[in-house]
Amino acid sequence: MCRPLPSEGSAGISEGSDWEGSDSEGVSSYLIFWLYPVFGIRGASWFLGVSEWLFGALLFLGFWNKKAGMLGAIGSCVTFIGTVTIIPFMPNGWAASAGGFPAMAGNVPFLMKDIVLFAASVYLLKQDVMRVSLSAAQKQDAGAWVHSR
Repeated sequence: MCRPLPSEGSAGISEGSDWEGSDSEGVSSYLIFWLYPVFGIRGASWFLGVSEWLFGALLFLGFWNKKAGMLGAIGSCVTFIGTVTIIPFMPNGWAASAGGFPAMAGNVPFLMKDIVLFAASVYLLKQDVMRVSLSAAQKQDAGAWVHSR
């Protein structure tokens, strides 16, 4: 799970961003529409790329720190929801020659993988929440045992 985030982040940060040079006019979603007026296309790519690297690092740190893992999982869930909401607004995203939906074209197949990565992020979040709550319950039980003696 840590590997896809940094590789996507690198794609967003690189000189040849996947949005530049493509038919990206009007491509946005309800969750990330504000990035383009605030940062521009290049700045939005940098913002998304850096945030994906940050969330990937937090997921990796989650092996040792449960709360960092939770933050990384929450951040990656938000990131993947944001990128999946681009799909309905992608121009020429469905191959008209094949009858349209569900035949994908352009960047839609690339973005579809985010649905699976979103599911993996939800699973990791669930696991981290269970680890934190179990740890808290064990500490509470240990404290009750010490006080009862």
